[in-house]
Amino acid sequence: MTDHIITEARDHVQRIELNRPEKKNAITVAMYEAMAAALERAGVDPAVRVVLIHGQPGVFTSGNDLVDFLNAPPAGTEGPVFRFLTRISQLEKPVVAAVTGAAVGIGTTMLLHCDYVVAGEGAKFSVPFVNLGLCPEGSSSLLLPLAVGRLRAAELLLFGEAIGAAQACDWGLVNRVVADAEAIAQALARAHALAAKPPAALRTSKSLLKRRLAPLVAQTMHDEGVSFAALLDSPEAKEALSAFLDKRRPDFSHF
Repeated sequence: MTDHIITEARDHVQRIELNRPEKKNAITVAMYEAMAAALERAGVDPAVRVVLIHGQPGVFTSGNDLVDFLNAPPAGTEGPVFRFLTRISQLEKPVVAAVTGAAVGIGTTMLLHCDYVVAGEGAKFSVPFVNLGLCPEGSSSLLLPLAVGRLRAAELLLFGEAIGAAQACDWGLVNRVVADAEAIAQALARAHALAAKPPAALRTSKSLLKRRLAPLVAQTMHDEGVSFAALLDSPEAKEALSAFLDKRRPDFSHF
């Protein structure tokens, strides 16, 4: 396990905190393993009724830690990243998220599996997979168009540019925007409000909301994982990732 993920179960809420602020909560393989394990525990613990995911004020996550990511690349639909995405997508209990600061890549796509999202007013959301020579993951090629519309999803995924909290709320990516300093507390309050409701009715309602999409989400996530792994080994991705690490502009003119 890792101390970069802090978990606490209290008052029927399982909190999962990304705790690597010095690296903008860039997610390592060990962090994915810890988050997947926490979701698995939450799923079977009868005392847990709601899951809350958050970082620190001003920091959600900058996405994958690219050095760690390149040292242990995801193997298609296997490994900790896919395990985490599968667990969050299939969890029967409601998931609430609080986002402040940047939500890059999986920091945004994981929100598509949440049931309520609070954003701080300074939050930024981006899915720059194409810019890195890669493709969407986490079933975002299915869920993002359903959340914000096809043209807006295409804008986000193809350009990879960030949008602010107000725009994300207007587009339907988040539920509520509050002051940055209040985001985590507001999300916790909403988690407690859900935890106070009849748990079986809560789980059943979530299941009914997702029942028709669940098979499509699983299949899309698998297809994305296969394509992501193939692209990761491509010359385009190698150029994009090396340019990012070298802090230079990538050159795709010869592809």
